[in-house]
Amino acid sequence: MLRAGCALLLLAAQAAAPVSHEIPAALRGEWVITRLIPTRTISCWDSRDAKKLLRTTLHYGTDSFQWKDRGVPNTDVTMQSMTAFQFRDAYSGGGAADSKIDFAQLGIRAPSATIVTLSHPDANITGATTEIPGDWVLLKNESTIVISVCNLYFEAHRR
Repeated sequence: MLRAGCALLLLAAQAAAPVSHEIPAALRGEWVITRLIPTRTISCWDSRDAKKLLRTTLHYGTDSFQWKDRGVPNTDVTMQSMTAFQFRDAYSGGGAADSKIDFAQLGIRAPSATIVTLSHPDANITGATTEIPGDWVLLKNESTIVISVCNLYFEAHRR
């Protein structure tokens, strides 16, 4: 029951996270997706889908972002700081066979990190998800971000 209570508190915190129309300065610019991070997650993508992201570019402006030919203008931006425990609890399943993800797998040594979520209309990238690569970003450091698509995690570096 304690776990369910923590999940409810986390959902309430997410709902209260401030929404803006401006992408944070730390994210603005061009980023190249350089690698698929090995994780213990279950995905709706296969390795062919994942490889299509490698060496592609993300561009974040003040109020829009773009991956390949998919541009998203005037997006709602939500920023949320999460501790390592909150992140693991929010993004891992509860069962023995469920996805497990944590800061250690992503190479994050800090006690907390900021997640930037960019809202947009549904998109069809592979038919398996409505996400656009780069619409969920974990700020790892000033030159590295982590994006997640279909429960796969990719590292991108500032160009």
